[in-house]
Order: sequence, then C-alpha cells, then structure tokens
Amino acid sequence: METRNASQLLNTIQQLEFAAVELNLFLDTHPGDQQALALFNQVHQQLMQCVREYERTYGPMLNFGFSPSAHDTWMWVETPWPWEIKY
Repeated sequence: METRNASQLLNTIQQLEFAAVELNLFLDTHPGDQQALALFNQVHQQLMQCVREYERTYGPMLNFGFSPSAHDTWMWVETPWPWEIKY
C-alpha cells in the first residue's frame, strides 16, 4: 500500500467528509434510498480508514473523544496539529 503524505491524507479526508455530509443530508429527505445508503456506508468506511491511517502515521486529528493516545505521552501536543501541516 502506498504511503501518502499528511497533506494528501488530509485532502482525501476533507473530500470524504464533504461527501458524507452531502449523503447525510440527502438521506434525511430520502431515508428509503438504498443506493444512497450503501454509498454513505462506503464513504464512511473509506473515511474511517483514512482517519486511522493519518492518526497512525502523523498523530491525533482531534484532541477529544476520537483519538486515544496509544503512547506513554499525550500525543496531541507532541505532533503538528492538522491545520499546521504545510502544503
């Protein structure tokens, strides 16, 4: 599997988040659309894979709730924050 740099991963995450929000809004008004639901689930799975890859490689994306520290130190302050990544 190809390793992506931080900016590539963040770009992909932003694209997938946008798609997930749009599909969420569509499903709010079309809850029975099985094709849209399947696509939402696919986008969600891809998004979670990218977030896990980013956090495994570059550190936590959020400071609360979704990014537990698997190290002996609080990693949120030890790595560049996602908005500090230089493109």
